[in-house]
Amino acid sequence: MLNPKPVEFRGSSLDDLRAFPLSGRREAGHQLDQVQHGQQADDWKPMNTVGQGVKEIRIRDAAGAFRVIYIAKFADAVYVLHCFQKKTMKTRKADLDLASKRYRELLLELGQ
Repeated sequence: MLNPKPVEFRGSSLDDLRAFPLSGRREAGHQLDQVQHGQQADDWKPMNTVGQGVKEIRIRDAAGAFRVIYIAKFADAVYVLHCFQKKTMKTRKADLDLASKRYRELLLELGQ
């Protein structure tokens, strides 16, 4: 892919990402860059509970576990729906609900 897709952060996701420790921010940036260029992130899983085509980048470092929930299936951009630090084995319902809400709002905006 010649032109990388722009990344668009939804809601507070950019501020949430900026709250990650430096190493987590760098890794998230690297993984999003790969996605922008049409590649898969190194460690990801589908998040179909949030929406069809939604994926989660998994980042681990000394400061803990971090997640970036995004969707890249639309032609115009990679949309980051939610960024957060994961503190338990199971993703909190509040995090899933927020990502789902932003996904639904995005679909309405895009006329999907």
